[in-house]
Amino acid sequence: MKKPVSRRWDDETMLVAWLASCVSLISLLVFLRNSNVLLYGDAVAHINIARRVFDSRTPGLLQLGTVWLPLPHLLIIPFVVSDWMWQSGVGGSIPSMIAYVFGAAGIFRLVRGALSAGSAPSGATRVAAWTAALIYAANPNLIYLQSTAMTEPLYLALFVWAVVHFSEFVQAAGRDPRTARASLLKCGWCLAAGCLTRYDGWFLAAAVGIAALGVIAAAAERKALYGAFAKFALLAGAAPVLWLTYNAVVYRNALEFANGPYSAKAIERKTSQPGFPPHPGTDNLAEAASYFLKSGELTMLENSWHRLWLALALAGTLGMLIFERRLWPVLLLWTPLPFYMLSVAYGGVPIFVPPWWPFSLYNVRYGLELLPAFAVFGVLAVNLTARSIPWAGARAVLAAALVVFAAASYAIVWRVQPVSFREAWVNSRTRIALEEELGNSLRQLPPTSSFLMYLGAHPGALQRTAIPLRRLIYEGNHRSWIQPSDPEGLWEKALADPAAYANYVVASEGDPVARGVEMRDLSTLLVIHVTGQPPLTIYRTSRSR
Repeated sequence: MKKPVSRRWDDETMLVAWLASCVSLISLLVFLRNSNVLLYGDAVAHINIARRVFDSRTPGLLQLGTVWLPLPHLLIIPFVVSDWMWQSGVGGSIPSMIAYVFGAAGIFRLVRGALSAGSAPSGATRVAAWTAALIYAANPNLIYLQSTAMTEPLYLALFVWAVVHFSEFVQAAGRDPRTARASLLKCGWCLAAGCLTRYDGWFLAAAVGIAALGVIAAAAERKALYGAFAKFALLAGAAPVLWLTYNAVVYRNALEFANGPYSAKAIERKTSQPGFPPHPGTDNLAEAASYFLKSGELTMLENSWHRLWLALALAGTLGMLIFERRLWPVLLLWTPLPFYMLSVAYGGVPIFVPPWWPFSLYNVRYGLELLPAFAVFGVLAVNLTARSIPWAGARAVLAAALVVFAAASYAIVWRVQPVSFREAWVNSRTRIALEEELGNSLRQLPPTSSFLMYLGAHPGALQRTAIPLRRLIYEGNHRSWIQPSDPEGLWEKALADPAAYANYVVASEGDPVARGVEMRDLSTLLVIHVTGQPPLTIYRTSRSR
C-alpha cells in the first residue's frame, strides 16, 4: 500500500519547481536582451524605492513611503545594492522569479492534496495536478510579469500557498489537531506576507479568518484549535495593523495610503477630465465585475474563444459545489473577484480593456489574479465531467484536450503578444524616450553635480544612467510626519532656494519643482520635448557657475 505524500516538498513537487525555474531563467534572459524588463513605470518605481532606502541624502526605512506596501521593496533591497542589478532591473526581477517558481509548485500541491484528501494520490490525481501547474506556469502574461519588479507574481505565490495550507488545515481539522494547527499557522504566515505585498491580501485574510472560524466551530477537537486560531489571527492581522500604525505615525493619517495625495482616489481626481464620464464600473458593481472578468479572460486567450476559460472555471466551481463539497477551500481562489469589484466600483481603481470603452490598456494585468482559479477549476471541470462518462479512458482524453486547449490559447497569446506586455509597452514608449534623453543629458554634466528633481515623475532617468540617488534632492528628503510640509526639510529648503543646495534643477511642466522654482532666478540649460510628455527643463543654478 502506498503511503500518503508527505506535506514536505517531495521529489514530484521539486520537479515542478525545477522546470518552472528553467522557464523563469530563460524568459528573463529573453526579456532582458530585448530591454523589456523595465517597461512598466511601476516596476521602475518599485526598484528605485528599494534603492533609495540606502542610496539617498536621507536614507532609511521611511524612504519606503506610503500607498505601496513594503514587502516587495524590502525583498528587492539586497539585490539592488549592485549597480548593475539596479540599472538593468534584474534586482527587481529576482524576487518575482522566485515567487513564480513557488506559485507553480503551490498550484501542483494544492490540486494533488485536495483531490487525494490525505491518501496516496492516484495516477489521475497526479495528472490533474500536473495539468493545473502547467496551465499556471505556462501562462504568457505571468511569464512576462515574473521577469519584472511588479508585485503580482509575489502576491500570487503567497495567495496560492495560503490556500494550500488552509486546505490542508481543513483536511486535518477533524482527525489530526496537531497537523491542523501547524497548517493554520503556515497559512497565517502566508497571509501576513500577502498583506504586506498587496491590499488584496487584506481581503483574503478576512475571508480565510471567517472560514477558519467556521471550520473550528464544527470540529470535534475545537478546543485544541482555538489557541492556534488566536496565533493565526495575530499573524494575519498584524500586517494591516502595522501598516496603519506606520501611516498614522509617519503621515499623521492612518489611511494615508487610501486617501492621501498619492492614493488611487487622488490620482483619479487629478487625471479625470471635465465633461468626460468616470472610469467604467464606477459605483456599479456588476460593470466592475464584468471588466475584471474580461481582464482575466484576456490573460488566458485573446480571440472569440476566450469565454471558454471562464465557462470551464464556472463549470468546475458548480460541479465541485454539487459533487465534491469537501473541496470547498479552493473556493478562496475566487476572492480576487469581489475584491476588484469593490476596488473598481468604489476605490478609484480603473481597469481598461481593449475590446470595451475606452478601448485602451490600463491595469489589465489585474486579471492575472484569476489565473489560479482558471487553472484549478478548469481541471476540476474535466475531472468531474470524466466521472459521468462510462469509459476508462475518458479522464485521460479530456485532460489531454484541456492541455491542447491551453497550449493553443497560449500560442495565440504569444502571437499577438501577452496583454500585460502590451499594456507595459504602449504606456511606456514616451516615458522611456523622455527618461533616456534626460538621463543622457544629466550624464554629460560634471560627475559631482547635484540635482533638484521630482523623483516620482522620472526615476528611470537616473537608474538607466547609473547616477546615484544620493546626488539628488527629491520629495522624500524631508520628515513626513511634519505636516503639511517640513520647513526644515531638505526638499522644502531646496525648493525655496535651489542655488544653495543644487547645481542643477530638473522641472517638468506642472510638477512640484516647476511650481516651486517658477519665480526663481535660474538660467535655462536645456528644454526636452518628447511627444506625449510635458516639456522638461534643466536649469543651471548659480552654484554650478
